[in-house]
Amino acid sequence: MKKPRVVVVMPAYNAARTLERTYHDIPPGVVDHVILVDDVSRDETVEIARQLGIEVVIHIQNRGYGGNQKTCYLEALRDGADIVVMLHPDYQYDSTRIVELIRPIVAGEYDMMLGSRLKRQPGQRGVPALAGGMPVWKYISNRFLTICENAVLGLNLSEFHTGFRAYNRRLLETVPFLLNSDDFVFDTEMIVQAVQYGFRIGEIAVPTRYFEEASSVNFQRSVVYGLATLNVLRRMMLHRAGLRRYPQFSARLADVISPHHSEAILGERQ
Repeated sequence: MKKPRVVVVMPAYNAARTLERTYHDIPPGVVDHVILVDDVSRDETVEIARQLGIEVVIHIQNRGYGGNQKTCYLEALRDGADIVVMLHPDYQYDSTRIVELIRPIVAGEYDMMLGSRLKRQPGQRGVPALAGGMPVWKYISNRFLTICENAVLGLNLSEFHTGFRAYNRRLLETVPFLLNSDDFVFDTEMIVQAVQYGFRIGEIAVPTRYFEEASSVNFQRSVVYGLATLNVLRRMMLHRAGLRRYPQFSARLADVISPHHSEAILGERQ
C-alpha cells in the first residue's frame, strides 16, 4: 500500500518567537512537506521559516485566520497532499502528536481528526486544558459552544474549537471551504460542512500550552466568535429544514473554484 503524502500547513501571523520550537517538534519521517502561509506578519516569521527550510507563501494583504487557511488548503492540494495537518505555529499544541492524529485517517476510520484540548488521556484526572493554563472563562465558553454544536450536529465531541486538526484529501476536495468566513469561525464551518457532506470526524487528546508568546483570542473577540458560531448552527438548521438554501452547505469545491485552479489543484481526482 502506498504511503499517503502528509503535508503540514501553518497559518501564520507574527509567529517568529514560537515557530522554530513548533517545527522542531514535528516527528521526523512522518511529514513529507511543510507549508507556511504568512498573513503579513510584522516580525521575522518569514525569515525564520525560510531558514528552517519551510515553503513560504506570503499574502500581500492580511486576509484573516480563515482566509489564511483557504490558501493553506489550496496550496496543500496543489502539492499533492493525501492528508493535510493544520497546525498553529504558536507552540500551543503538541505537534509531536501528529502521528496519533493522522493514524485513524491513514487507517480509513475517519476523514477528519481533531486534537482536543479538553479530552482526557487514559488515567488523566481533571481538565487538561485548565491544567495547561487555559483561562476559566475560555473553558466555560468552549464547553457551552461545544454542547450546542454536539446537539445540533448529532456528535459527541469533547471540543470543536481546536487549532490542531487533520483532513483527508477527499474532504478538502469536496467541501466548498472557499465560501467560508475569513475570520476565526472558519474552523466551525469546516466541521459543520464535514457533517453535512457525510464525512466522519474523530478526535484524540492533545496537551496544550498557554503562555505569553502563544496566540490567543481576547475576551471581546471570543464573544464575536461565539455569536458567529451560533449563527453557523442557525444557518445549518434552516438549510436542513429546507427553509433556506446555503451554497456553503450544498455546493462542491469544484463549483466555487476557478477553472484554472480546478485543473491545477483537483486534476483528475474530481
